[in-house]
Amino acid sequence: MAQSDRWRAATAFAILFVLYQAAEGIGGRLLGSFTVQAALMVAVVVAAWPLGRWLGFRGYDAYALEWRRSAGVLLAGGLALALLLKYVAVCIGMVFNVYAALAPESPRVAAVSFLSSIPWALVATFVPSVAEDILTRGFLFRASRIRWLPWIFVLASAAFYVLNHVHRLGAGPAEWTMLLCFGLAYATAVVRSGSLWLAVGLHWGWNLANVLIGDILPYQVISTAWSPFLSAAAHLVMIGVLFAVPAPQERDDLNADTAV
Repeated sequence: MAQSDRWRAATAFAILFVLYQAAEGIGGRLLGSFTVQAALMVAVVVAAWPLGRWLGFRGYDAYALEWRRSAGVLLAGGLALALLLKYVAVCIGMVFNVYAALAPESPRVAAVSFLSSIPWALVATFVPSVAEDILTRGFLFRASRIRWLPWIFVLASAAFYVLNHVHRLGAGPAEWTMLLCFGLAYATAVVRSGSLWLAVGLHWGWNLANVLIGDILPYQVISTAWSPFLSAAAHLVMIGVLFAVPAPQERDDLNADTAV
């Protein structure tokens, strides 16, 4: 990579990083303004397109976010898997007294609450998810133009994902472990699919479940010490599922081996 290309990549990365951290630090914590935080998160996603063009790509393909025929399947599949794993994790947590069920509302009230919250929740969880995925995974995977070995990319992306949550690092090792497992799962999704869309689906699905599950299975956290590890375990299961499904190259090799 030419020196000028390195400077461009570093500058583009810095812009996205500053915008993302401003959303969390200034909008969320300093001002306590959801509007400012949301606007800066949107700015990350919007700015990513011209920055991708500036780096020599067509736009969002700089982050492996080009829309192909398989993109919708990857997004929907990741979304469904994360929603399912979150639900199972909460159920298991209730069995082991990590979570405690709350008194449910009447079925009609719960259904109205759930359905009315879906449109807002879809948008409110998608934008931060894709913004962080672009920064911590998509940029490293493609825009950086680094030729990663898959396992090195997974470790590097996961480590950066942990550090990107700078405002949560004070929560201690349990939080770090949970974030690391999240990062490992989402980065594995990128290398297994060759696309950021699967990681977006998984990340979005988990965040969406955090919002919606209170209407389906209301609960409260009883053990703050064990709750992060339960979420971490769910993401380790997620990794196992990702390796159980053949990657595109593996499917091509399998078809070639079995062809008559």
